[in-house]
Amino acid sequence: MLLESNSARSPRARRTSADRVRKALAELHGGDGEVLTHTEKAWASITFAGTRHSLKLVFAGADAVATGEVLVAELPEHEFAIPGQIVADAAILEVEHRLIPEPRLVVQCELLLLEEG
Repeated sequence: MLLESNSARSPRARRTSADRVRKALAELHGGDGEVLTHTEKAWASITFAGTRHSLKLVFAGADAVATGEVLVAELPEHEFAIPGQIVADAAILEVEHRLIPEPRLVVQCELLLLEEG
């Protein structure tokens, strides 16, 4: 009897909290934005541990800019569902609009995540 080995399959990459943050934001903006930069900084206090995520997103084209404007309005109050994490704060830090040569919106945002448990 010959058994097939699962070694031919590549191991599934474990999703990081940064991956989960980008996915949650993509769900909020419908994939119309592109992440230009994403930094993550760990922090801890006596009672909490977590990460601070700073992202810069760009929305290019009239439809994408409209979606980006919705993100700017909704992000601070949005209820995120990130496994193992609680979003303690979500803030828009900076917004830059440009109309020429094509509509473009650049959004700098920051999310503070706390580890559940």
